[in-house]
Amino acid sequence: MESSYYERMGGEPTFRAIARNFYMGVAQEPLLAAMYPARDMQGAEDRLRMFLEQYWGGPSTYSEERGHPRLRMRHAGFHIASPEHDAWLRCMHAAIIDLEMEESLKEELWTYFQYAANSMRNQPDA
Repeated sequence: MESSYYERMGGEPTFRAIARNFYMGVAQEPLLAAMYPARDMQGAEDRLRMFLEQYWGGPSTYSEERGHPRLRMRHAGFHIASPEHDAWLRCMHAAIIDLEMEESLKEELWTYFQYAANSMRNQPDA
């Protein structure tokens, strides 16, 4: 039996590291930090980890606790144009670049994140 992406990527420790590293970057990125209340940064980190784990074939905790992901709906209240999109991708790239995993898996992650970030745009560029 072939293992899932979740297992091949390193399971829970990998996704915990991605979420932690990403939100460390977000806290330093003015365009993004303003979108995340400091009091809920840990909650946002946990939700991202659970979402990514589920998306890549791990536990379905995200859906069990929060329902269907509905990413566009959940992000609709945030102004997301090219500057926010680009900042998000910079933080995510920094979060995954040094992960200990096969390069092909890292490329798969990066391709997904680029697609996901683009689909969250909800504002025209100035």
